[in-house]
Amino acid sequence: MSEWKTVDDFAKGIDGNRLPRSTALTGLTWTVRHDDGDSAVISFEDESDHEAVEGAPGIFFVERTFRGTPRRAEVLIADLNTLRTLTVESTIAEEPTPGVPQVSQRFRPGVLDTGDSAEPSGPPPEETRDLIGWRALYRYSPNHLYEHVYLSSQRYAWQCLVGEQRGHGDVDLATAWKLAENRYVFTFREFRIPVATTWLYDLDAMRTTGVFFGLNGEGEIRHAPGGAHIIPLGRVTYPGDDQPV
Repeated sequence: MSEWKTVDDFAKGIDGNRLPRSTALTGLTWTVRHDDGDSAVISFEDESDHEAVEGAPGIFFVERTFRGTPRRAEVLIADLNTLRTLTVESTIAEEPTPGVPQVSQRFRPGVLDTGDSAEPSGPPPEETRDLIGWRALYRYSPNHLYEHVYLSSQRYAWQCLVGEQRGHGDVDLATAWKLAENRYVFTFREFRIPVATTWLYDLDAMRTTGVFFGLNGEGEIRHAPGGAHIIPLGRVTYPGDDQPV
């Protein structure tokens, strides 16, 4: 097998099928109230510190970076239909630990206060097993095609069919959350290279919106946006009580 690729190698052009950046939030100020009791005020004034994409109708994927802590990044998934949120915090450790992904992730469900009197509705985001057994292709561009197999609540397998990583594949740590019907947040943390990702899945439109966050081969911090068309390949089911973790 050829040398293992870094984020700079495989991510060039991986935003070919990404949905366009949205300016719908510019000028707004939101308060995100996390279920753990903390809150964050987000002002969409300085576009250099955030990028927003409407990844599904009324659901915004907002990546935020922090000048004082560049090894940390957040993705806020905000559902304006329900005023429910999920924040995914990704942090790059200063030094790698054998057997542990160098980029860790923390998940913080919450609610959104947009400044009016509207109240959250519907069930809150929660971890889900809905994707287990599903298999699909992800077309990020004409030069990027990957296959995913969702193995359990903790791991998924991938392989590259078209692109710089062709012939490469692995099984990595993964976490899935359900936001609403056919709306999911899927994340994974790689073992072989220092990178983690956060994706919003719209399974009605069969589209994804996401970002890779990690280090390149020279140890420099990289944010690589992406987006794909999903091509379902099928699903397996497990008999009786013999279920994956």
